[in-house]
Amino acid sequence: MKTIQEAVTTIINKTPFVEEALYDKLINVSSLARIIKPDVEKLLKKEIKDGAIMMAINRLSPSSVLKIRKNIKKIVFTSGDFIMRSDLCDYTFKNTPTLVQKITKLLNDIGTDSDNFFTISQGVFETNIVVSKKLSEKMDTIFVNEEVIWSITNLASITIKLPKSNIEQSGIYYFILKQLAWANIPVQEVISTTHEITIVVKETDIKQTFSILMDMKLN
Repeated sequence: MKTIQEAVTTIINKTPFVEEALYDKLINVSSLARIIKPDVEKLLKKEIKDGAIMMAINRLSPSSVLKIRKNIKKIVFTSGDFIMRSDLCDYTFKNTPTLVQKITKLLNDIGTDSDNFFTISQGVFETNIVVSKKLSEKMDTIFVNEEVIWSITNLASITIKLPKSNIEQSGIYYFILKQLAWANIPVQEVISTTHEITIVVKETDIKQTFSILMDMKLN
């Protein structure tokens, strides 16, 4: 027969980020106790008082939270310096039969010029392209007949290189993006490959974004 402590631990462990918020004192313990009370009672097959659940929550060890943070910090911030780019433009097009041809032409025109920033993300209904500002006239010419759903200029990006082990660790994007959310920085795009994550923000927010990432790296 499980104890109240074991039941609460089992439930909280299913949502490690709730545990992290508890560790940071961002969650009201009494409110959390009321929320998980039905699950605790279901596991123990009997009625449990809110106070008993609160006591169990307060006894939770933060060790797993610290382990998650340590692993993520090790993965994210030991792979080298951040790569920053400025003067970027962001375009979102409606997917059409002719869009791929236009993208191909753009790629051919860019060629092997490594000075240009270019990323493309194709979704089910729309395609997003982020490019260097100096390519904006070329974009307007090539995609003149395509439907632009959204576009914005004066953006900047920070790219973080990730090691191969990142695919085995949960919560990497959450760990980074929650800090920007708490700082009220609106992320314009998140562009990822297997071993890279690029965060695109407004140029007015890039200084604060870089500062936050550096604090996470050093602390």
